[in-house]
Amino acid sequence: THCSASPCASDDSLDRMTWRPQYRSSKFRHVFGKAATKESCYDGVPITRSVQDNNFCAVNPRFLAVITECAGGGAFLVLSVHHTGKVDPHHPRVSGHRGNVLDVKWNPFNDYCIASCSEDTTVKVWEIPPHGVFKNLTVPWKELQGHSRRVGLIEWHPTANNILFSTAYDYQVMIWNLDCPEQVVKNPVRTISHHTDVILSMSFNTDGSLFATSCKDRKVRLIEPHSGNLLQEANCKTHKASKVLILGNMKMLLTTGTSRWNDRQIALWDQDDLSVPLLQENLDGSSGVLFPFYDPDTHMLYIAGKGDGNIRYYEVSSEKPYIHYLTEYRSHLPQKGMGVMPKRGLDVSSCEVFRFYKLVTIKSLIEPLSMIVPRRSESYQEDIYPMTAGNKPALTAEEWLSGINKGPVLMSLKPGSQVAESYSEMSKGLGNSRDTRRSQSRPNMLQLAYIQDQLGTKDSKEDGGNTEDDRSRTPVSNGEDLALCSPPSTENEV
Repeated sequence: THCSASPCASDDSLDRMTWRPQYRSSKFRHVFGKAATKESCYDGVPITRSVQDNNFCAVNPRFLAVITECAGGGAFLVLSVHHTGKVDPHHPRVSGHRGNVLDVKWNPFNDYCIASCSEDTTVKVWEIPPHGVFKNLTVPWKELQGHSRRVGLIEWHPTANNILFSTAYDYQVMIWNLDCPEQVVKNPVRTISHHTDVILSMSFNTDGSLFATSCKDRKVRLIEPHSGNLLQEANCKTHKASKVLILGNMKMLLTTGTSRWNDRQIALWDQDDLSVPLLQENLDGSSGVLFPFYDPDTHMLYIAGKGDGNIRYYEVSSEKPYIHYLTEYRSHLPQKGMGVMPKRGLDVSSCEVFRFYKLVTIKSLIEPLSMIVPRRSESYQEDIYPMTAGNKPALTAEEWLSGINKGPVLMSLKPGSQVAESYSEMSKGLGNSRDTRRSQSRPNMLQLAYIQDQLGTKDSKEDGGNTEDDRSRTPVSNGEDLALCSPPSTENEV
C-alpha cells in the first residue's frame, strides 16, 4: 500500500515505528484540498490534446496561461487570473508558433513575460500587455533559434534574471541570455550535450547552481549549469524515472516513475550519491505519469497522477524514513496537467499553502484546487509562512554568466510587509535589470505609488486605501495587488 513509507534501504520495523510520533505532531497532518466553486473555475477552455507529459498550464498572481487545441500552428491562451466562469471561445490567443506549443512558463521576476516552446523548433518569449491579451499576439519579444528538433521543455533560472533553459528532441539542453539587443537570438550561451535521448523533465536546486534531468534513456543526471559538467548519473535497474525534482536544500532528489513490474513508483536519492536510491515506494498499478510538486517552505511533497483525480501528499524530512505519507485528495475529475500558483499569489488569510490549477480535458475546465491548513485563528499564521522566494532576481544575467550563484531574494507573505520596499524599488527604477521597462513593468504599482505620494497615505496601505482613484489601481499587499488574490466582489472594484 502507498501509506507504508517503508524505505527499501532499512528493513527493521523499528524505523517504521519511530515516525509515528513525528507524523502526529506535524502541523501539516490535517492539510486538506478544497476545489474551487463552479463560478471560480475557468470553463469552456479547449485544452490541448497533445500527448506530451507536460503541465500545459502556467500561473502567476496576475495571469493564467494554458495551451489550447487549435488547427494549424500552435497557440496558448492568457487569461486574467480572475477572469473565471465561462471563457469566450473566440478569446484572443498568443499565436505566433508554426507548430503545436508544448510548454509555457512565466518569468518568475516579471508577471507580464512568458516563454513558450513548440514543435516548430523555436522558443519564443512574449510580453503580455498590462491588462491582458485583447487581440491575437503574433510577434514575440524574443525568438530563440538553436534547436534542430521540436522543443519539449523550458525552465527559467530560479534566481538570475532573464536566463532561460530549453530542451528538445535533439537531446540538447540550451541556456539562453535574454538580456541582449537582438530580437532573434540564434546562439545560446551554452549547449549541454550529455543526454542520449529525449529529456523528460528538469529541476533546479534553490540557488540554481545545479539542475537535475530525467531522460528517456532511463538515467537521472545532475549537471552544473555554469560549466555544463555532469556531476552524477543514476542508472537504477529497478526504477525507471519519468520526472525528477531536486527537493530544495534537502540535498535529496525525488523521482517518479515505474518499477520493473510497471507499478507507479516514487524514489528518493541522496544528491551526492546517485548510485542507489535511499528509498523506493510503489504507489499503484495505474499507467499515467506521476507529476511531483515540492514546497520547500512546508517540506510538503504532492504527487498527482496524470489521468487520475487524486493527489497524494507527504511530508519530507532529512532523517529516515524521509517521506511521511499524510493523506490523499480524491476527486472524480481526472487531471491532464497542473499549473501551480507561486507562493506570493496564495490567500494567506485562509491558510492556503499551495494552489493547483487542474486541467480537466473531458470538461474543458480548469479547476483551482487550494491546499489548506485548518486553523481556528483569523490572524496571519507566521509558522506556516516562512520567508519565501519572491519576485525579485538575486542576480543579473551578466552576473550569473560570470559564474556567480546566489540564493533567492526572500519576501514575507505577511499582508502589507512588502509595501515600503516596493516603493524604494520603484524609485530605483524597477529592480536590477538594465532594461527596466521590461524587467518589472508594473504600471499599477508605479501609478499607485505616485497617487499615494500625492495623498500622503502610504500608511493606509493595510486597510486597502480609500480614495476612488486608489480603488481603480488596486492596493498593494505582499508586494502584489490585493485584488489578484481574491476576485473583486463588487462591480466598481473591477
